[in-house]
Amino acid sequence: MLGLGRSVCAADVNAVETSPRQTTRLEGMSSLSNPVPSAAGTEEDQLPAAVARLLKRDAAGLVAAIIQQHDTNEVLMLGWMDDEALRRTLSTGRVTFYSRSRQEYWRKGDTSGHVQWVKSVALDCDGDALLVRVDQVGAACHTGTRTCFDGRWIAAVAGPAAEENPTAKESN
Repeated sequence: MLGLGRSVCAADVNAVETSPRQTTRLEGMSSLSNPVPSAAGTEEDQLPAAVARLLKRDAAGLVAAIIQQHDTNEVLMLGWMDDEALRRTLSTGRVTFYSRSRQEYWRKGDTSGHVQWVKSVALDCDGDALLVRVDQVGAACHTGTRTCFDGRWIAAVAGPAAEENPTAKESN
């Protein structure tokens, strides 16, 4: 799990094993075999140091995790992860969050049955957000809707499409 105990190099496409059947690509890493040192737990209980170094956490030690349906690209929800929640997500194939209100870990679907099976995990260019692509079973939202955004639109003026916008640039 997590590529611990073996070196993962660019030739291995920088893959981290998330289960016997799945891998998660982590671009730009030369090695994932060095876990974060800790006084408690074994190396297998730690997020690999190469991953931990790339994360930019907020003041509470959390990173935003955008959850997206892998085959439709539908944005399902936003949750929060600390290093332990991310380690559990990468190593079990099920999404684990850290609840800011309850101050505890929770694995999506344990009580509702609405499980999120991990398909891939990506880190954004700034290191302050994760994109977790999943196979969602049932509703993603605790209100029972498919996504946490269903029926919650806010009125906004829509701009032109990129091809219609003469001021649009190739890159930002």
